Amino acid sequence: MARLLTSGELAKELGVSLRTVHRWIADGLIEPEFRTPGGHTRWNVEAVRERLRSADQDH
Repeated sequence: MARLLTSGELAKELGVSLRTVHRWIADGLIEPEFRTPGGHTRWNVEAVRERLRSADQDH
């Protein structure tokens, strides 16, 4: 199983700002793999990359 990343780690891995990740979440473009009881998100970077590629092809 792939290691799940924090939002900050995801942003760094994708080469975008944390603000961009938050905007994608707010816009419904991406959804976290997991949400902690405290409301923190955890991400599978490959699933996010695939979702972003798919969204890019839709436009």
